[in-house]
Amino acid sequence: MRPQYLDQLELERERGITIKMAPVRMRWQNCELNLIDTPGHSDFAYEVSRALAAVEGAILLVDITKGIQAQTLSNLRAARAAGLTILGAVNKIDLNLPQVEKVVQAVADLLEVPFTEIFRISGKTGLGVEELLDSVVRKVPPPRVTGRESQALIFDSLYDEHKGILAFVRLMSGGLHASKEIASAATGAKFKIKEIGGFFPELRAVKELAPGEIGYVATGLKEPDLVKIGDALVEPGVDMAPLAGYREPAPVVFISFYPDSGTEFDDLKLGLAKLRLSDPALYVEPESNEALGRGLKVGFLGQLHFEITTSRLQDEFNLNFLTSFPSVAYRVEEAGKTYVIRQAKDLPDRPEAVFQPMIRLEVLAPSIYLNQVMSLANTFDFDVEDIQTLGESTRLVGRMPLAELIRDFDDTLKSITAGFASFNYELIEPERAEVAKLEILIAGDIVEALTRVVPLRDIEKEARVGVEKLKNLLPKQQFTQAIQAKVGGRIIARETIAAMRKDVTGYLYGGDRSRKMKLWKKQQRGKERLKSQAKVHVPVEVFREILKK
Repeated sequence: MRPQYLDQLELERERGITIKMAPVRMRWQNCELNLIDTPGHSDFAYEVSRALAAVEGAILLVDITKGIQAQTLSNLRAARAAGLTILGAVNKIDLNLPQVEKVVQAVADLLEVPFTEIFRISGKTGLGVEELLDSVVRKVPPPRVTGRESQALIFDSLYDEHKGILAFVRLMSGGLHASKEIASAATGAKFKIKEIGGFFPELRAVKELAPGEIGYVATGLKEPDLVKIGDALVEPGVDMAPLAGYREPAPVVFISFYPDSGTEFDDLKLGLAKLRLSDPALYVEPESNEALGRGLKVGFLGQLHFEITTSRLQDEFNLNFLTSFPSVAYRVEEAGKTYVIRQAKDLPDRPEAVFQPMIRLEVLAPSIYLNQVMSLANTFDFDVEDIQTLGESTRLVGRMPLAELIRDFDDTLKSITAGFASFNYELIEPERAEVAKLEILIAGDIVEALTRVVPLRDIEKEARVGVEKLKNLLPKQQFTQAIQAKVGGRIIARETIAAMRKDVTGYLYGGDRSRKMKLWKKQQRGKERLKSQAKVHVPVEVFREILKK
């Protein structure tokens, strides 16, 4: 049977991005090397933090076609903070591009080392890889051993239908072997190890793990909450602290999923549950919508995390679904109480104070695009605090609401810089937000699926655009439909869809006009009665158009 882990690796290669850490064990010069390939995008900084805490050294690998990116700077800072030995290398040297020398010099300047210490390699041809691995053996110190008792730190996990949860571990001390009794330090769950193995890169069983080695432990446990990433596996009765430097993943973007086009709710729920077993950063809770039926509110680490998850649901499980407007978690203070809301409909009409998640944003772009990048400060509420020149590039650092980031910031930045700019971000302390709840009413009824939290400066524009779009999409009824946008109990935009008209006097030829008037008034009374009793149903097709990006 083909291991699930290999399927995951092939999926990443097809997308051209590492979305899951990929450990591998190999022998080189009579030494055993345990390598972990990590993602580079800022949405997966929690993956990087776990890997850095489980190793002694790091290779800063820069793509020669892209040069130094914003995430390069961020990950370098994290590696230095972890006290790791850092080696620099540039990849894809086989392409023989003219900017090779510039990129190598930029990496050398970044690491503050001589130009000759930066390795030039090709993952495709193997050029320079031997020299790089030689340097790893010479410069990276051997693993630290902390004691005699078996202590293993969990930096990742995977679910296997036959072996249960596979905990990816770095063994700090002692030894692990099949049938050994072990326990989770955080949850207290005890179990006998079903299998011990390493990554070659496929999962392969071994007799035991020695101190300093990286491998997997087949726990046999079926309940995901019993094994937590960042936890420690210890001998029963031994205490151990969680993984140093590890940050628990905290979802910051929330989007609702509803089944569509033949997909059943249970199939969508099962698909997300299976993804969550290999991606603990996903947050899932049930919700319902009057028009769309049962759905699931899903929390993500960022926009890229959302896009990867939706792609996996479609490719791996063949699911079809609708997604709501993305939202972030706001902190509300009211009547001496503080609480967090994850859905726009839960925001009070007139809250005393609302605090929104903020990010420290770092943008790296060629200096010729500085003016274009600066123009984003007005469009996306980007408060630039520092500007630095790094060779032929410019680095901008500032603050921005997280909600602005998920409003097509990435696409806009790439568009105005011809795809040459990159950015990285991290969450900082929340700040007070000038926002309000924008509700859409159709024939007097609030459509909760269209409720959003919008900055006050954009509220009238968004309200006008929303009602106009609905006017063009909703079908006519036998009665007049009022489409309204409401903020804080006040209607700020309105459109009206006229009732369908039928000529009730068409069969009359001439005659007294009073007879026609009588029929017209009867028709009008019927429409008023129908309007007072009817309830507008928003078709799924309309939601599909409204929720399009």
